[in-house]
Amino acid sequence: MRDEIVTIFGGAGFIGRHLVRRLAARGATLRVATRSPNSAGHLLPMGDPGQIVLVRFAEDEMTLAKLVEGASAVVNLVGILFERRAGDFERVHAVLPGRIGAAARAAGVGRLVHLSAIGADPASASLYARSKAQGEAAVRAAFPEAVILRPSIVFGPEDGFFNRFAAMARIAPALPLVGGGTTRFQPVYVGDVAEAILAGLERPEAAGRTYELGGPKVYTFKELLEYVLRVTGRRRLLLPLPFPLARLQARLLELLPNPPLTRDQVTLLERDNVVSPGAAGLAELGITPTPLEVVVPDYLAAYRVCGPTLPVG
Repeated sequence: MRDEIVTIFGGAGFIGRHLVRRLAARGATLRVATRSPNSAGHLLPMGDPGQIVLVRFAEDEMTLAKLVEGASAVVNLVGILFERRAGDFERVHAVLPGRIGAAARAAGVGRLVHLSAIGADPASASLYARSKAQGEAAVRAAFPEAVILRPSIVFGPEDGFFNRFAAMARIAPALPLVGGGTTRFQPVYVGDVAEAILAGLERPEAAGRTYELGGPKVYTFKELLEYVLRVTGRRRLLLPLPFPLARLQARLLELLPNPPLTRDQVTLLERDNVVSPGAAGLAELGITPTPLEVVVPDYLAAYRVCGPTLPVG
């Protein structure tokens, strides 16, 4: 991809910074579209002077057209975990992907990768999952050759899962097992997700396909929290929280500016978050998934207690 222009929507976030580093190493010129360019300066040292350009992102058609003009490829990483205002999921997940796809098609862009999520389903009881499915449909309608990637929960040094629960374990006497902790996840390494995006851009056979991205092992929610406690050397009560009680708690937590749990997220936890049987995934993109045990202990070291700790298995 040397000397090609790649526009990355949402490129300043958790996954974006890993993708930017890889694309810059390949010699691409990167146009990183972000809502706050002044907060994305950490990306600039990842490339040569002038190789990475930070541009302000807006959702109107005229701005989108300018952002994709002259680009050979476009990547959409924009997503939110909760709504600050009613309609945010529809606007960000359902409508925006179609507008990006239409702008890319009109500009003659050759390749488009859209990041969705495992569990995207137009019939889901979760607004998040429904909006993700609507966004996939909108991308397909506007840009049929788009590559759609659906990761499970993504882990890595800046993740919002392992870091959050490790931080909670520092101060809380117990950690909540929403729904009893039986929901299954297939955590995937952020570096593998970035490699999957690259494969989607570079492999002609990926055009028009959907891939579900999961790591090499499936864990229950309880097993993941137990692992966090082992790695950090802490003993905490794991308190089962039935779904009805979790919804009641989430109703109150939604009043916070950055809620740790919402009712829609409780609904999501009622379904497993794993790769579907027979779905194309990392293997079809030529990627060997990274076990979380290889990566997580390094960045959770900051949360470890001093002195003797529990064995990490």
